[in-house]
Parts: sequence; C-alpha cells; structure tokens
Amino acid sequence: MSMPRSRRMAVMLFSVATLLLAATAQAQVVVSQVYGGGGNSGATLKNDFIELRNNGAAAVSLEGWSVQYASSTGTTWNRTNLTGSIAPGGYYLIQQAQGSGGSVDLPTPDAVGTLTLSGTAGKVALSRGTAALSGACPLTDANVVDFVGFGSAANCFEGAAPTGTLSNTTAALRNGEGSIDTQNNGADFSVGTPNPRNSAFVPADPL
Repeated sequence: MSMPRSRRMAVMLFSVATLLLAATAQAQVVVSQVYGGGGNSGATLKNDFIELRNNGAAAVSLEGWSVQYASSTGTTWNRTNLTGSIAPGGYYLIQQAQGSGGSVDLPTPDAVGTLTLSGTAGKVALSRGTAALSGACPLTDANVVDFVGFGSAANCFEGAAPTGTLSNTTAALRNGEGSIDTQNNGADFSVGTPNPRNSAFVPADPL
C-alpha cells in the first residue's frame, strides 16, 4: 500500500528540516581563539593552542574533523585530528606544541596535537575531514568549516583583512566570547591576553 501524498510530503519536509538543522549546527562551530607563543620568550603558557566554540543550539560531533595549520604564506598544511563532540555554547581546547619556556600548563585539553604555530602570523582551518588541505588559500574547499588568517603577514583570511599581529603574550580572540562571526577575521577578532577554555568551562552566557 502506497503512502498517502500528504504523509509523503510531511516525511519529505521533516527530512529536509533535519538535514538543514544538522548543517546549521555544524556551520556554527568556529575557531574562537588562536595562540602561537606558548613557551616562547616572555610567555606564561607552555603550549600553543587552538580553541573552538559551538555557537549553535545542538551538540556537534567532531569525529572525523581536524584543525589544520600553515605558515602565513605557506601551502603545506599540517593537522590535528579531533574526537568527541562540542556542546551547544561550549568550548573545545586543542593543545599544540610546547616551547622551552613558560610556567603555566593549559587547562586539560580536549585534544592534543604537535603543531608548532607561529607566534605572530599564520593560517588555521577547521575542516570536516582529515585529508590535508592544499594551496595557500583553501577557502573554497567544501570541508572547510571555518578559517582564520592571523597576523598582517597572512596571505589568506576570511573577509577584508586578517586578525591583528600576535606576540608571545597575546592571542587572537574571537569577539563576544567566541560568538561573533561576520566572516571577517579582521573585524571578528581582537588581540589580547590568551584565555584558553576547554569543554569543562562554563560560559557566563550559555546559549
């Protein structure tokens, strides 16, 4: 017995809505902070790190995702694969390479990699895949969820300009506690004191 037309339409609309909701939730995961001065001269923190925030209303699985890094004008992308999930309104901390200095450990990371980020300028991509990106500016890659060009020397970035140039004691912090995303790195990020937040961090204004 065939399904009544009205029911078929209802099922189709529900399926489309579900897919759109999933896509929207995934699109709401952004890079909320980048710090490459860990362990360098004058730094307090021992490690570089990349931080994510989920600005959506549903948890998002990060299984099969990665964060990838290239130098400010580079075309070679190195990556850290991710696991687990990120809660709505929550953060996800990815510890990276440790320098020889610094005196303070990061909060317990949600993922650990070995990427050595520049303390001043570079490029970070959040990808839905684990295959290495290619080229100097992979903004059109279908797997790229978010992209941050940090520092004035970066040759690829979202919007009109990269973030400000960083230092051993400053990070690129997405405005609004990580919630502002106008697709313009220069406007969306401020340069300030690193503030690493992991999945255990409780936001002052959760979604």
